Amino acid sequence: MTTDVTTAAGRGTVRRLAGTLHRRPRLRLTLLLTAPLLWLTVLYLGSLAVLFVSAFWTTDSFTSEVVKVWSTDNFHALFTTPVFRQVVLRSVGVALAVTALCALIAFPVAFYTARVARPRWRPLLVVAILTPLWASYLVKVYAWRLILAEGGLADWMLRPFGLSGPGFGLPATVLTLTYLWLPYMILPIHTALEQLPDNLLDASADLGARAGRTFRSVVLPMVLPSVAAGSVFTFSLSLGDYITVQIVGGKTQLIGNLVYSNVELNLPMAAALGTVPVVVIVLYMLAIRRTGALNNL
Repeated sequence: MTTDVTTAAGRGTVRRLAGTLHRRPRLRLTLLLTAPLLWLTVLYLGSLAVLFVSAFWTTDSFTSEVVKVWSTDNFHALFTTPVFRQVVLRSVGVALAVTALCALIAFPVAFYTARVARPRWRPLLVVAILTPLWASYLVKVYAWRLILAEGGLADWMLRPFGLSGPGFGLPATVLTLTYLWLPYMILPIHTALEQLPDNLLDASADLGARAGRTFRSVVLPMVLPSVAAGSVFTFSLSLGDYITVQIVGGKTQLIGNLVYSNVELNLPMAAALGTVPVVVIVLYMLAIRRTGALNNL
């Protein structure tokens, strides 16, 4: 009898709690988001805060130990040292070049998969585009190292035309990063083109617009937010990458390489360098916010 009473009381408590949550959707949403928001605040934003604070510390020149004394010397050196300025500008330029190449390549591919290919083949084509993402990052980069190496596949294909492959360096880095992040650009553009109403294209043709005018006036304005959404991935991933340039970049240095090389020797300087990609990406996202790209992520 006691067990039955306890069970009934427990069920009553559960029902009252469920009723309370049902009547108060804000409380239900708060309880649902508390754990992930706490994880985001403590681990992600907390680590960024520590990174920013440590950038104002210094390093003992004799022992290389971190001295927790507030100073702006690291940021002063970051803005006044020519090498640092060149590496930062080169890193941003590589990220922009990769983003532009991904957009140029992704648009015709996405147009074919979304508008030209037969409907039954479209899901298979999307899977084929996403398949490289399942392979290991290092495997893909080392595969490109073999392709771009002297006497590799690139040299073999270009030799009949009297040309040679790009070898290792900045062009090889841009080419490899473009291959790595291209699916992130194709997928949002494919989705936008797939959702493009056919009646808009028919209306444009009925009004006498040619293919180029239809593309500029109808297709591009509706797809541009998706292009900007894909650029968030290609730009940020390229800006923070440091492994690819170590494997195929030759003597080229990007900001990730400087951060990696200063972690053990000068941790505060590495932290100051690490704040640059964060600031650049935040500014980039604020710049594309007006396009509606963030709504498509």
